[in-house]
Amino acid sequence: MIRPPFCEFDLDPCLVRALENKGYISATAIQSTVIPKAMEGRDLLGSAPTGTGKTIAFLIPALQHLIDFPKKKQGPPRILILAPTRELAVQVADQATELAKYTSLKVAKIIGGVAYMNHMEIFNTNQDILVATTGRLLQYIKEENFDCRAVEILILDEADRMLDMGFSQDIEIIAAKTRWRKQTLLFSATLESAMIREFSERLLNEPIYLEAAHSVGERKKILQSYYRADNLPHKIALLCYLLKTHSVQKSIIFVRTREKVHELFNYLQSAGIHSGYLEGDMVQTKRTEALARFNSGRIQVLVATDVASRGLDIADISHVFNFDMPYTGDVYLHRIGRTARAGRKGTAISLIEAHDHSLLKKVERYLKKKITPRIVDELRPITKAPNKKKTGKPSKKVLAKREEQKKAKKEKTKVKIRHHDKKNHGKRRKPKNLKKNKENGDASFSDNLA
Repeated sequence: MIRPPFCEFDLDPCLVRALENKGYISATAIQSTVIPKAMEGRDLLGSAPTGTGKTIAFLIPALQHLIDFPKKKQGPPRILILAPTRELAVQVADQATELAKYTSLKVAKIIGGVAYMNHMEIFNTNQDILVATTGRLLQYIKEENFDCRAVEILILDEADRMLDMGFSQDIEIIAAKTRWRKQTLLFSATLESAMIREFSERLLNEPIYLEAAHSVGERKKILQSYYRADNLPHKIALLCYLLKTHSVQKSIIFVRTREKVHELFNYLQSAGIHSGYLEGDMVQTKRTEALARFNSGRIQVLVATDVASRGLDIADISHVFNFDMPYTGDVYLHRIGRTARAGRKGTAISLIEAHDHSLLKKVERYLKKKITPRIVDELRPITKAPNKKKTGKPSKKVLAKREEQKKAKKEKTKVKIRHHDKKNHGKRRKPKNLKKNKENGDASFSDNLA
């Protein structure tokens, strides 16, 4: 696909200059699809895999709208962007600030984990764009500290994830409060979910459906493989060995639970591997600090739950490790999408115990491709891989044995006749005087029978 340059979209020179400063000359598939349609003012329901430039796709039309229709007086934000997590909200706000660098537009953010007083400045000063997490913003709306009436464009980023996190009702309340808006843009990782379809019907007005997928070339940039492990100590030994290889420069290790995050972090520290961790219950300052250390290169390994599988744009990640296999194929794709970004290549490695093989097969069916098995000679698994299920008809020997078992079972089975079954319950009885009447030639009785 030919990637059109941003200058073809009739954008303000300030925006084109900001894009060029960030190294963005040509638009990606989702950007070239969304930007022209969004600039027409239509409601959109868009879908794009992680790492395809979705954030810029909705920020550029929003910024262009503010430039084309400047507000006459100072007031609350006219663009409201909702994000599922604090990290994603911070990243979207940072990107918006960079793109608005050569304009007079102001960007603010409201997220959880931050003291109430830190947000007072937003309420008391002029703002143009607000990026927020749902829960904290709704709190301020209910306290009448935030005025929604000025919102002209509502943008929902990663709406499917917000619904999974149980924010459906909160979002609908915020949408009702911003009912004077002119446009709504909703983005989801997939449009196949019935829940997303129903949700979009309630929020959007005659939307345009737009979808962009990774090209085959993009998919091939991630080298996917797995290593079998006998047990947890063997799995940890494999992980430590792989982390110490020269090709692993910067990596994220995914586990399922917060408890596993801390356990694995302690294991790595004791093995001399300097690392950090990221999980949902961390105080915001600690989460920000962990990401800053990882981004700056002070640590090369980050242990995380799926809070880091979507939305985080961390540069130069060479490897993604699935220490715990995810339950679904789409989560697997989001995880490995942390690597091979901005045209680079990457590696995704899964560590598989016996109980993980069903999940591995599930992911392979989702991807419609086999993941390559690999072995470390020094750490070969002792146990055998689970046998593949045999398909086809049973052998003659098996069939003959089954017939013998059936015959033996029939011979052993005795039919038990109970006394209750011998009785004439429910059967029609013959009249007692039938024989006597016949002998006497009782005509009236015979007539009655006739």
